[in-house]
Amino acid sequence: MTTSRTALRDLSAVLESARRSTSGATTGSGTWRWTVRQRLAGVRDLLVNQSTWHEDSWLAARGGAMLRERNALLARVSALGARVLQDADVAALDRDLRRLVVDVAHHLQRLHDLAYDEVEYELGGSE
Repeated sequence: MTTSRTALRDLSAVLESARRSTSGATTGSGTWRWTVRQRLAGVRDLLVNQSTWHEDSWLAARGGAMLRERNALLARVSALGARVLQDADVAALDRDLRRLVVDVAHHLQRLHDLAYDEVEYELGGSE
């Protein structure tokens, strides 16, 4: 199973290598598109495999919000997956992919914060 850091780092590395490339042919090439598509699959797997179920009533609302956010991110990953193979506007595609990486990283941080709050509540917090 791919870890969150690995999946996001791999996608980000592919996007960064294309940006550093001096020739525009690398970004629009079939190899680049296929590699990005594979990295997107890793991000999709990461999002699908997360669990956000919380039985505590005080965390249920935040858990539901995380689930809705995850579903929205999965929809974006799906839409971008199709665009990667077909979209002629590579600059807009690159921008949208970079925004996705940032948004998934923020989502994962909020999930970690939620898990921390759950443990803090169970252990009694700082009191």
